[in-house]
Amino acid sequence: MESRGTRSVWAGEEKNLLQGATQVPVVHSVSFGYQDIDAWHDVALGQKEGHIYGRNSNPTVEVFAEKVRSLEGAEAAAAFSTGMAAISNALFALLSSGDRVVTIKDTYGGASKIFLDHLPRFQVDVAMCDTDDFDGIEAEIQKGCQILYLETPTNPTLKVIDLERMVRAARQQGALVFVDNTFATPINQNPLELGVDLVIHSATKFLGGHADALGGVICGAEEIVKRVNRFREIQGGALHPMAAYLLLRGMKTLHLRVRQQNESALAIARWLEQHPRVDEVFHPGLPSHPQHEIAAKQMRGYGGVFSFSLKGGIDAVRAFLPSLRYAHLAANLGSVETVAAPPRTSSHLECSEEERRSMGIPEGLIRYSVGIEETDDLLSDLKQALDRLPERIGAPS
Repeated sequence: MESRGTRSVWAGEEKNLLQGATQVPVVHSVSFGYQDIDAWHDVALGQKEGHIYGRNSNPTVEVFAEKVRSLEGAEAAAAFSTGMAAISNALFALLSSGDRVVTIKDTYGGASKIFLDHLPRFQVDVAMCDTDDFDGIEAEIQKGCQILYLETPTNPTLKVIDLERMVRAARQQGALVFVDNTFATPINQNPLELGVDLVIHSATKFLGGHADALGGVICGAEEIVKRVNRFREIQGGALHPMAAYLLLRGMKTLHLRVRQQNESALAIARWLEQHPRVDEVFHPGLPSHPQHEIAAKQMRGYGGVFSFSLKGGIDAVRAFLPSLRYAHLAANLGSVETVAAPPRTSSHLECSEEERRSMGIPEGLIRYSVGIEETDDLLSDLKQALDRLPERIGAPS
C-alpha cells in the first residue's frame, strides 16, 4: 500500500475528477435529481451509490471522508460540520438512558462539558478518571460501561494513554473504545491498529492545517460509522462542501507539515525544558515525560503541540504572550502558523477555574502549537519574549 504521504495527496480523488480536472470539484447543489423513480428509491435506501440531499451526503464531502478513512485504515468514515459535532453525534447516537461511560479528566474542554453537564441530564452515568491512573481507569471499566472515551495525547497537558492496555480492559466488558486522535494526526498514530473502535478528529486543526475551515470526521467499523452517520443526518451537523474542499486541499500537505511540526516542537520543547524561567514542559517526546515510553511504542512522531508553564503563573503568561512575534494568540491549533494560548481562553474556555484545576490544568499553562516556520526563528522568538519578562515576574527563585 502507498505511504501515508502519498495517500494524503491522492486518496479518494481519482474517481471523482470531472472532464480532465486535476482537482475535486466543489459541488454546491443541495439536491440531486433522478428521472428513474426506482433508481432514486434505491439511492435513497442506500442500495446504490448516489446522493439525494445535501444534509445527508455530498460528493465533495464524501471525498474528504474517504481520504481520512484511507489514512486511518478504517472500514468507513463520516464527516461533520465541526469536531465537536463529530464527538457529540458519536456519543449521543450510541448511548441510551441508563448506559455508562468511562472517560478521563484530560479531554478537550468541549468534550468535558458533555461528560460533566449534558450526558448526566439524559441519565447516562459518567466516570471521569485521573488520566495517568491506568489501574483506576481499568477498575472503572470493570464496573461495566458501554463506551470508553479517550484522548491521546491529551489537550492541553499532553498526557498519553496506553491504548493497547485500555482496549484489552474494554474488550472484557464488551465496551466500545473511542479515541480523539486530533493531536497525533493519522501521520503519527493510528489507534484502529491498536484495537480502537472509533477514531475522531477535529479536522479544523491539523487535517485542514490553514485555520480557514471547520470540520470533523469519524473513522471505524462500518456498522458503527453508519449508526452515527444516520443520527447526524437527522441531527443536521452536515459539513459544508466548500469546507470539505478546503480541508481536502490542506490534507495534500499534511505529511509535510506534520514532519516539520514534529521536528520543531521537539527541538523547542528540549530548549524550553532547560530555560530558568520555565517551570515545566509537557511534551511526550521528552524522556522526562511520564508516559514517554508509551508514546514511543504507539506513535511514529510526537506531534506539533506541547504546553509549558512559566514561573510566575498567570502574571507571567500575561506579560509573555504579547511579546511573541511569530505566534497568533488565538483559540486554535494545528495551523501552518504557530498559535499560542492559555487553556483558560482556548481549549477549556467552557470550564470554570475550579474545573480546570480538578483536571490538573494550571492557570499559568501555555499551549503552543508549532507551525511550519523555521525552527531557529521560533526559538529566537521565544528567547526574546522570555528575556523581556520583567525581573519581578517569572524570575528564577
